Amino acid sequence: MRLDAAFLQDPSLRRVLEVLEHGGHRALIVGGAVRNALIGQDTGDVDIATSATPEQVVSLAEAAGLRTIPTGIEHGTVTVLSDHQPFEVTTFRRDVETDGRRAVVAFSDRIEDDAMRRDFTMNALYATPGGEVLDPVGGLPDLHSRTLRFVGDADQRIAEDYLRILRFFRFLAWYGENSAPGTVEAIIAGRDGLAQVSKERIGAEFRKLLAAPDPSNSIRLMQETGVLERLLPGADPQILPDLIAVEREYAAPPDWRRRLAVLGGRSVPDMLRLSRPEAGWLAALAAGTEMPLEEFAYRHGKDQAQHLALIRLAGGDETPPDWTTRIAKAAASPLPIVAADLMPALTGPALGQGLKAAEGHWIASGFTAPKSTLIAAALKAGEDR
Repeated sequence: MRLDAAFLQDPSLRRVLEVLEHGGHRALIVGGAVRNALIGQDTGDVDIATSATPEQVVSLAEAAGLRTIPTGIEHGTVTVLSDHQPFEVTTFRRDVETDGRRAVVAFSDRIEDDAMRRDFTMNALYATPGGEVLDPVGGLPDLHSRTLRFVGDADQRIAEDYLRILRFFRFLAWYGENSAPGTVEAIIAGRDGLAQVSKERIGAEFRKLLAAPDPSNSIRLMQETGVLERLLPGADPQILPDLIAVEREYAAPPDWRRRLAVLGGRSVPDMLRLSRPEAGWLAALAAGTEMPLEEFAYRHGKDQAQHLALIRLAGGDETPPDWTTRIAKAAASPLPIVAADLMPALTGPALGQGLKAAEGHWIASGFTAPKSTLIAAALKAGEDR
């Protein structure tokens, strides 16, 4: 099979491949770029696998005037910059020792060794610079049937790195429709090993999984295998399919935060090591559950209010048909009075009480009350304090 992909004609990529090949080494495009090109999806970054050692990669590249960065040289990876474009170049490897989190590798000059240490057969596809597809482990039939299959023995692949359990669910959501026989059983048998995986790595995989066009079936299988409860205790995917349907109805692009919000769970920011802004975003959404939609838009902005509206629609809550217009108006309607409008009549705590009352009146009026009415409401509240 020959690959017809635009990246094969990229002069920056071709230069790196030619430098390695002219040095007497094999240079192949590997993994996601090959897989995605074959199924017509965006290829993203292009990674290179080679028989050259990292030292040889650095020597050849720098002799050709290319800059190199030793991004993971102990694992065989060197980043080569060609026309300011980065390419990860990794030496063919085989695992020597694994402990479920990290591997000790030995470099190899055999593509077969490199393929056997990869996670899924559809990720172990290679392409020559001329576009010939190489398939050492039978990934092409699995890719065409959208079957997710671990390379070799599933139990062994999982024991080498337990994060591969979560990667399975992520790749199932993005590229698969079914799993190979024995895969689910291997995941159930190895799920306790997820306790060895850092929360940062788990969080990164969850972001990618929930960003898939429709991760609902994958999340459901995660629940059935007991993996979801281990990673997000208390999470419930019941509403997720309804949210996906609402997103499609309103042409809303996937957003992992919105989908995570409907999954719920206990201690989510800690379990997934969310950043402070991410955790704050989810907390604001949760706090606004009972708040009128327009008030939420006024307080948190148009974008986040749209997320809340989609979640409410998925849950069957009554939402006015013109909710997008209402949200936009509320978000663009700041309180038209400021503290100076109430001074010196109000100061200190009375001033804060007055502004709060004016804001409540402003929201209740549908953002139409005149400034004089708001000032009157504020003065009354401040004086009654």
